Amino acid sequence: MNFLAHLYLSGSNSDVMLGNFIGDFVKGRDLTSTFGAAIAKGIQLHRAIDEFTDHHPVVKQSKDRLRPIYRHYSGVIVDIFYDHFLAANWIVYSQEPLDQYAARVYQLVLEHQSILPERVNQLLPNMMRGNWLVNYAHVDSIQRVFTGMARRATFESKMELATEDLRRHYSEFQADFDAFFPSLKVYSNQWLESNSVK
Repeated sequence: MNFLAHLYLSGSNSDVMLGNFIGDFVKGRDLTSTFGAAIAKGIQLHRAIDEFTDHHPVVKQSKDRLRPIYRHYSGVIVDIFYDHFLAANWIVYSQEPLDQYAARVYQLVLEHQSILPERVNQLLPNMMRGNWLVNYAHVDSIQRVFTGMARRATFESKMELATEDLRRHYSEFQADFDAFFPSLKVYSNQWLESNSVK
């Protein structure tokens, strides 16, 4: 899953949201001494979500649709496709309008810039300027994301072509997301409950 889904699956605790947001950029296991207990829980939740997602048969089905062209980049592409479907259907999942939710997230992250990993602080201006969390709802916007990622990739990724596959197989990818995301939401809620996160 990508930024929007990780944030959404964090529940209402702002520290858990922050930890889940930065999870891809934090290494190691000694998290509490660096970030505090609640942010550390968010990082741990991020890792649990990734583990659940990576081993889910529906997600594998989505990746397999892309793997012949994009190989090991197929997982990254599916993460962004799924964020697209979450953003495009946000009203199904939240009563808070997506633009208000995104503004609240950006403010939260800005308030904690002093403890953010360097790479998060580097991407944050671009994220806010492009309003990624809202604009994931539009295929043209994720095309720009994929083009930028393709430029930065170490090897030829062909990610700049990914939205063509999204358009070609839109209903199939949407069906995968619709089948998978409720189970991920249940898993995340159970994780939060079992780890005593309010």
